[in-house]
Amino acid sequence: MPRQPSEQVRTPPSAVARETPAPAGPDLRPHPSRTTRTGGTDGTAHPTRTTDTTSTTDSINTTSTARPARTPLTPYHRLFAVPGARAFTLGNLLARLPSGMFSVSAVIMIAGSRGSYALAGAVTATGLAATALVAPWTARLVDRHGQARIAVPATAFALLGSLALLLCVRLGAPDWTLFAAYAATATTPNTGGMSRARWAHLFRDDPDAVHTANSFEQAADELCFMLGPVCAAFLCTALFPEAGTLVAGVLLMAGVLVFAAQRSTEPPPQRHPRSASPVLSPGMPPLLLGFLATGAVFGSMEVVTIAFADAHGHRGAAGAVLALQAAGSCAAGLLYGTLKPAGPAERRHRLGLAAMTLTMSLPLLAASLTGSLAVLAGALLLAGTATAPTMVTGMALVQRRTPEGRLNEGMTLAVTGLLGGIACGSALGGWVVERFSSTDGYAVPIAAAATALILSLLISGRFQRS
Repeated sequence: MPRQPSEQVRTPPSAVARETPAPAGPDLRPHPSRTTRTGGTDGTAHPTRTTDTTSTTDSINTTSTARPARTPLTPYHRLFAVPGARAFTLGNLLARLPSGMFSVSAVIMIAGSRGSYALAGAVTATGLAATALVAPWTARLVDRHGQARIAVPATAFALLGSLALLLCVRLGAPDWTLFAAYAATATTPNTGGMSRARWAHLFRDDPDAVHTANSFEQAADELCFMLGPVCAAFLCTALFPEAGTLVAGVLLMAGVLVFAAQRSTEPPPQRHPRSASPVLSPGMPPLLLGFLATGAVFGSMEVVTIAFADAHGHRGAAGAVLALQAAGSCAAGLLYGTLKPAGPAERRHRLGLAAMTLTMSLPLLAASLTGSLAVLAGALLLAGTATAPTMVTGMALVQRRTPEGRLNEGMTLAVTGLLGGIACGSALGGWVVERFSSTDGYAVPIAAAATALILSLLISGRFQRS
C-alpha cells in the first residue's frame, strides 16, 4: 500500500540493499509510489529526501522496464484478437468453400451421366434463380431469429436437396427431378454475409476495423473462388462423379455448425424490426443495380476465358488462368485492408469502378494483340487487382444504407445482385463468343464495368455521404 507523505522512512541504504537485491531479469514486481519531500517554501524537490521503500537500483529498473502495451503487428492481428473470432472465421471458411464446388460438381455429374452440357447448365441456372428468390427471405429470418437458429436447419434442408440431386442422377430419374432437387438447395444461408454482420457488430464503433474485416472477407471470397472449382473438378475426375457433391456437403454442414456454435460473437436478433426492407432504403436500388452490373463482369469473364483457352487448344488451363484473376483480387484485398480509407466511400467506390473499367481492357488488349494464353494470364492477374477494393467499398456502402436490424438481409441482397449479374454476364458473354469470337467477348466485361460506373455517377449527387 502506498505510504502517506508524512511517513518518512529513514532505513539505512545498506539495509535496503540487503533486503531488496536487484533482480536478475526484468523487474515485474509492483512498486510503491514515490513521494518526494520539498524543502523550503519554493517547492524545490530534494532528491535525497524521498520516501521510497526500494533502492535506487529498483527505481532504475522500474523506469527501464515500464513499456507501453504492445500494438498489433497488422490490422488483421487486431481482428483475430477478439475472443471467438478465429473460431467463427474457420467455420465460415469451411462453409464458404463449397459455394464454388456445388455448381461445378453438378455440371460434371449431370453431363457425365446424361451426356448433355445444356441440361447441366439449365439445372444450375435454375438453382441460381431459386437462390436469388429464396436467399433474401432466409436472411430476413436470420436477422429476426438469430444466425444459429436459422442457419443450421436451412443448411440441413439444402443438403437434402443436394443428396436428392445426387440420387436422381445416379438412379436415372426423369430430367424434371433434377431441376426440382437443385432448386431445393436455394435455402443455403449466405455465410459470407453472416460473417460480415458479425464483424460489423463487434466493431460497430470502429469504422477502420470494419474496413479491415470487409477486406479480409472479400479476400476470403476470392480464395474460395480459386480453390472451390479446382477441388470439385479434382474430386469428380480422380474419384467418382458424385465425390465433389458429397465432400462439399460435408464441408458445408461442418462449417455452419462450427460457425453457429460461436454464440458470443453473434449479433442479437431483431425480432420486430421497425424499418422497412433494405430495397426501399435511400440509395439502395441503384447500388444493387451496380452489383448486378459488377456480377456481369465476373460471369462474362469466366465464359469468355474458357472459350478463348478452348479456341487455342488449352481448355484444361482455363481454370488456372481464371485463378490468377482471383489471386490478384485476393492480394489486393488483403493489402487494401491494411490501409485507412480516405475520403467519402461513394467517391472511393466510383474510383474503384473506374479502375475496374480500365483494367478490364487489359485482357482484351492481350487477346487481340498477342493471342497468347500466357500473356492473357498476366493481364487477368493485373485486372483482378481492382476488383477487391471496389467490392470492399461497395459492401461498406451496403452496410451504411441498410436499416438497423436488417444487415444480413441487406448484404444478401447485394450477393443476390452479384449472382444475377453472373448469370446474365455468362449468357451475354456466351452469345458474343458464338456470334463473333472469343477475343471480341472480352468487350463484355468492359461494358459491364462501365455500366456500373455510369450508375454510380448518376446517383452520386443524390446520395453523397461521408
